[in-house]
Amino acid sequence: MYALVVYESMYGNTKAVAESIAEGLASAMRAEVAEVAGAPGVVGADVSLLVVGGPTHAFGLSRVSTRQSAAQQAEGVPLVSKGRGVREWLAALRTSSAALDAAAFDTRVAKPRMPGSAAQGVARRLRRAGVRLACPARSFYVEGTLGPLVPGELDRAREWGESLARAHTVPVP
Repeated sequence: MYALVVYESMYGNTKAVAESIAEGLASAMRAEVAEVAGAPGVVGADVSLLVVGGPTHAFGLSRVSTRQSAAQQAEGVPLVSKGRGVREWLAALRTSSAALDAAAFDTRVAKPRMPGSAAQGVARRLRRAGVRLACPARSFYVEGTLGPLVPGELDRAREWGESLARAHTVPVP
């Protein structure tokens, strides 16, 4: 049994958060990280915890149009996720285990009272897929559209991964 962290990332900030979450999870269980284009369409019974996240675009989960806009804003910065996004992956997601727990996260611009969250959309879609949420959705913050992450966010992501692992009682193989 292991944890699978699936992410979508345009500029690398969400990827870094996903990797830090996996580091935290690895304190108590095996954890793998998958960029959404390479993530399995069927999450098998060997996955006991699914953690899914992406960047907040236009107050929610990215869409084809917002990913195109992000690519234009990149101005020469290579994109991490170039194909489908988390929204499309979740729409096609199938699970083979009724015991699967999940958690949702996002990255978003650190502005007070900024509405919208990709993590909330991920959480709703996971519930619709019949997956139990292990905890409330979590946001991690970037300083601007392209980043960088606010100082301390990778530590906070690692700590969140550790807390998910502690709450999820699957021994390290």
